[in-house]
Amino acid sequence: MRKAVLCTGNKGKVAELRALLPEKLELIDLDAVGLPADLPETGDTLEANALQKARYAHERCDLPCIADDTGLEVDALNGAPGVFSARYAGAARDPQANMGRLLTELAGKGRTARFRTVIALIDDTGEQTFEGSVSGTITELPRGDGGFGYDPVFVPEGGKLTFAEMDKEAKNAISHRRRAVDKLVAYLSDRVR
Repeated sequence: MRKAVLCTGNKGKVAELRALLPEKLELIDLDAVGLPADLPETGDTLEANALQKARYAHERCDLPCIADDTGLEVDALNGAPGVFSARYAGAARDPQANMGRLLTELAGKGRTARFRTVIALIDDTGEQTFEGSVSGTITELPRGDGGFGYDPVFVPEGGKLTFAEMDKEAKNAISHRRRAVDKLVAYLSDRVR
């Protein structure tokens, strides 16, 4: 495998995945293969959404496809926003509105949570999934201006800074996405030349 389509229109995810995947693997964006930035994700689990996006792209471009879905799972909200993290406050996928809704719903409640990522790889050998997670807590107010999504309200376990307050390298070293990518990279180690 020398190239793969990265099945996301989220520029933050693209940047993180490009930094984490092997340099020998040429990553092609959706636009380069004529696919829309918003791929279907109608599943009720992160795994289902990652596979759905990768299948959609693979069927249309016949190249290896890598897709992910990530959710913030808050214990006091019975795992919400979870699979609906990107559209928690509505179809507009507004990160500020999503964080606002989350913080409002957590008033007076426990703040333990985890970020979980599932990466799907589909190529001519079949389908694989790889999962990574990181536990932490939700802050009272957003902090920091790096990262994307819920990064300004998530402090990883054992840390004091939110993901948005960390530099990219520090976040990428411990993130849920990194943990899933490490498993993908291990799987790809003898296939990327």
